[in-house]
Amino acid sequence: MAESARPLRADAARNRARVLDVAYETFAAEGLSVPIDEIARRAGVGAGTIYRHFPTKEALFAAVIDDRMQHLVNDGYAVLKSGEPGEALFSYLRSLVLQWGARDRGLVDALAGLGIDIDAVAPEAEEAFLAMLGDLLTAAQQAGTARRDIGVREVKAILVGCQAMEAYNSALAERVTDVVVDGLRAAR
Repeated sequence: MAESARPLRADAARNRARVLDVAYETFAAEGLSVPIDEIARRAGVGAGTIYRHFPTKEALFAAVIDDRMQHLVNDGYAVLKSGEPGEALFSYLRSLVLQWGARDRGLVDALAGLGIDIDAVAPEAEEAFLAMLGDLLTAAQQAGTARRDIGVREVKAILVGCQAMEAYNSALAERVTDVVVDGLRAAR
């Protein structure tokens, strides 16, 4: 959804951010059937406030997905800038599976395309995520730490597979993720 050209007032920006957080938590816990009025009540705002920012529930859901995906993209670039470029990909994948994925099943499902067509809901989010993942992969390949015969789509598929393992058996997720990450490393 396109925002108006005029920047939001500070209180309106805070309300919008609060609505996105509450909607995300609510959708993740209870699904999409929760009424807008209930989300407004939980966020401490009126339903009109939600409708001013998001004219439909679908627009709210799209904004939630887009917002969460932007957090993932920002986190990926932060990892790339903060540490060793050759290890950033591996560190990021591990954090997505073992930390973030364990508590964010709704977005894990969105990444995997389970019940959510992320390209339809938030088309720019998937593109931005793949671009960031590609930058992490390229940095690792240039540093000689990642295999050169793998592309960004394969890395995303591997990520989705590891996240599925975390959901299936969280006790084994760390070990399986380590094995997979080792398989992405360049031969020594």
